[in-house]
Amino acid sequence: MIGITDSDLELRVTRAVENFMAGYGCCQSVVAAFSDLYGLDEVMAKRIAAGFGGGVGRMRMMCGAVSGIVMLVGLDCGQTEGSDREGKSACYKVVQELLAKSKEENGSLICAEILGLKGVEKAASSYVPSPRTAEYYKSRPCAAKVESAARIFADYLKHKYLP
Repeated sequence: MIGITDSDLELRVTRAVENFMAGYGCCQSVVAAFSDLYGLDEVMAKRIAAGFGGGVGRMRMMCGAVSGIVMLVGLDCGQTEGSDREGKSACYKVVQELLAKSKEENGSLICAEILGLKGVEKAASSYVPSPRTAEYYKSRPCAAKVESAARIFADYLKHKYLP
């Protein structure tokens, strides 16, 4: 059992948003806020999660914050034996439950849909990230999606580990 408190979880949600506002991608921000609970240092967590930004490599597919939830569930309850079908099923069940909550809260799990991008805009997407300016933060819902993902995972931990 991991050692957490309600206030610790709230700080982690705040840290996830602060990570995003400091320039990290959505997935990096969420994963790094909880990584130490699983013996994963923050630098390695940010490296592992780096390619999931912008909806996976800025291709606007699954939201990076949502990808962060998936990675954290794997750290929390992912099976470690290839033949452990029961463990794999248990992990998938948690992933599906948490992603259903995210879709309910945010309308979609897809980066392009969350950002309101149309086909041409999605196709024109490049691998070069947008500069993080005040205008960028005003025009994007990403900080709120990072907060939502971190809160969904924090609530999962709260219900699993706290009395």
